[in-house]
Amino acid sequence: VQLQASGGGLVQAGGSLRLSCAASGRTFSSYHMAWFRQAPGKEREFVAGINWNGGNTDYADSVKGRFTISRDNAKNTVYLQMNSLKLEDTAVYYCAAKRYYSTTYVVAGMDYWGKGTLVTVSS
Repeated sequence: VQLQASGGGLVQAGGSLRLSCAASGRTFSSYHMAWFRQAPGKEREFVAGINWNGGNTDYADSVKGRFTISRDNAKNTVYLQMNSLKLEDTAVYYCAAKRYYSTTYVVAGMDYWGKGTLVTVSS
């Protein structure tokens, strides 16, 4: 599966952005999806994950209550709604897919990655 993230940009602290990740292929609905991010000088970290039918979601503690992951299997797209953005949310955001479900989403466990989209939060 090929993934293409979009929707990044410059936003003021407290603002909102919605990221989208469009997937190619007819098997999108069988993949479990996640968003990761990587800030300058830091390792890539998990942000949010969603299972194949959207019935289970998981979030990093740092974004709980502010970010929402969702998916539309008819459109082969996964979304990340980001509200109440903070300066520390500035990063390149990546979407990723994995074939087999587990309760955790880790970098090494993802099978496919898209190119990232940059989110910059300003004061």
